[in-house]
Amino acid sequence: MKRVILVVCDGLGRDWLGKGHTPFIDGCLRTGLRPADHRAVFPSVTRVSAASIATGCFPGSHGLYGNQVALMEQGRLVVSDVGLPGFVAHLRAVTGHALRRRTMADRLAAAGLRQVAYSNVSAGAAYFLDPEHSGWVLHRSGSYGPGGVALQGAEHLAISHDLDGDCAMTERFCTQVVPDNDIAVGILWLANPDLTLHHAALGGPEHLEALRVVDSLVEKTLGAVEQARERADILVGLCSDHGHETIGDAIHVGRWLASKGLATQIEQGRIAVASQGTAGLIYSTPDARAALLERLDEMALEPWAGRILDVETLRALGLGGDDALAAAVDTAPNARGMPGNRWLVADGEKAPEIGCGHHGGIGPDETRPFLALMHPRVTAAVIEDSTSLPDIAPTLLRFLGQPCDGMEGRSLIGGE
Repeated sequence: MKRVILVVCDGLGRDWLGKGHTPFIDGCLRTGLRPADHRAVFPSVTRVSAASIATGCFPGSHGLYGNQVALMEQGRLVVSDVGLPGFVAHLRAVTGHALRRRTMADRLAAAGLRQVAYSNVSAGAAYFLDPEHSGWVLHRSGSYGPGGVALQGAEHLAISHDLDGDCAMTERFCTQVVPDNDIAVGILWLANPDLTLHHAALGGPEHLEALRVVDSLVEKTLGAVEQARERADILVGLCSDHGHETIGDAIHVGRWLASKGLATQIEQGRIAVASQGTAGLIYSTPDARAALLERLDEMALEPWAGRILDVETLRALGLGGDDALAAAVDTAPNARGMPGNRWLVADGEKAPEIGCGHHGGIGPDETRPFLALMHPRVTAAVIEDSTSLPDIAPTLLRFLGQPCDGMEGRSLIGGE
């Protein structure tokens, strides 16, 4: 009986490992198979990361472009929050699909195997692990089984969105998922340390406490796995999806564009900006494209614009295929703060938390997640080639003896 347990520590950049804050995770990296250069996808946000891990593909292929995206609705570009519980249904209604690529859950269900995911991040990030309801996704906003059947009562994952919720979720995962040999893939996606860092300083007491708790939850989960290995052959994947940068200031890119003569195009839904945190995706309709592109050279001179990414650059980063996506801006370091501070692309909906963590762009600290693969027959070693989030799904499927055709990632382990 081959099984996989995947544990995701949201927002735990590998720069924070090996410093004494996460002794158990540090030990896993020493004893497991780990890449020396493991990379996030762009944008480096959780909802996109979840879809990339689920499909083994980059965003340009699976079609989920950001934590916020602009969709063409009734002839105008409308920015939507991917994290809302109803976004998957909304995306399907507007575009006719959720993701454009099959997920692990889809492939496993076709082979008669089960995937169960427990997640305490945003609803959108949780549901994009399995938007077609091929398996089970348990989340505080709503838990669902195959076919989208809602789980009620004790079957629902009724937890809080905080460290206590992560603890309660892990306890249930260890008692109900890890020992169940009928589950081929079990996914535990912790909200922390990401959730804590959005409201606290990197390296501060709240961050270090979150690291301590997350480390203890990983230890608890892998302890349960060791017991379950008496009855099953289990591969453990331990990873994160992105890291964090410190926010030194904020800029509302849409308002900047409006001040440069594009207010009418923005009001009419012909130009839109979708915030990704330390980056912003800029969309336009064909008739507004030339006017927008004329402003990008000027935007590049602004102190908050670190790099303007054109369509070709976005394709090279794995983000292409949406005709409305015209460009992106990756923000610059903010000189008023400590080294590494970044500007935040504000969305106008909530006040930016200056001095706290954020991510979404291509800065070094936010794009270095970690990955460790642990199995009794996998020798501790370092993979020297660069790897990324889409490599996770084909690795897990290869272990289970399942095909991974059509995936852009590659398996990091060989077959038996």
